Amino acid sequence: MFNLTGFQRDLLYAISSQSKPSGQEIKEILERDVEEVRHGRLYPNLDTLVEQDYVEKGELDRRTNYYEITEKGEQLLRERREWENDRVDFLS
Repeated sequence: MFNLTGFQRDLLYAISSQSKPSGQEIKEILERDVEEVRHGRLYPNLDTLVEQDYVEKGELDRRTNYYEITEKGEQLLRERREWENDRVDFLS
């Protein structure tokens, strides 16, 4: 759970909120909700999540990939949420 950066966790949340979003759609979600995202930051971090089996990458067409959270990625988000809830109990 702690081997990811905050940005990588944000990517997981953005991916899990959509059905097979493209990299551009993920970028738009983050820019709307969090911060400006540069291409050089986005795709290397998505590739890291794919390599660690938190995200699956597929092809929509010859130029566009989609990203989908894996079961391992979903479990990581559940564990993170539980960890956060245990530490910030005044929000419950």
